Amino acid sequence: MYTFEELKGIIAKLRDPEKGCPWDREQTFESLKQYLDNESREVMEAVDHKDMENLCEELGDVLFQVMIYSQIGEEKGLFTIDDVIDGICRKMVYRHPHVFGDLKLDSAEECNALWQELKKSEKGKKP
Repeated sequence: MYTFEELKGIIAKLRDPEKGCPWDREQTFESLKQYLDNESREVMEAVDHKDMENLCEELGDVLFQVMIYSQIGEEKGLFTIDDVIDGICRKMVYRHPHVFGDLKLDSAEECNALWQELKKSEKGKKP
């Protein structure tokens, strides 16, 4: 079974300027948008059809999109997959004080309201 580190290496090799795949090397954030959209729709279709085998495959395709976007970001000096992971971890911990802190919430509705409140305050802090 492959590991996450091996996946990172595979994506880097696909984009390698000398030994990589010509198609993968020429992709950009913009050119990949259509594929991310398509793969996301295929995930939803698999869920709708309760096709778990296909769902697993389609989630892999979405993960590939996240990985190649992150590889391009790294090549441009913008961000890495580690930055993406750190960002989502920080967001999940921040937006779940009832799980990672002392706050007590009793319902999904309370959780959603808190999520929206924290999201709003978070967005207000960004330039």
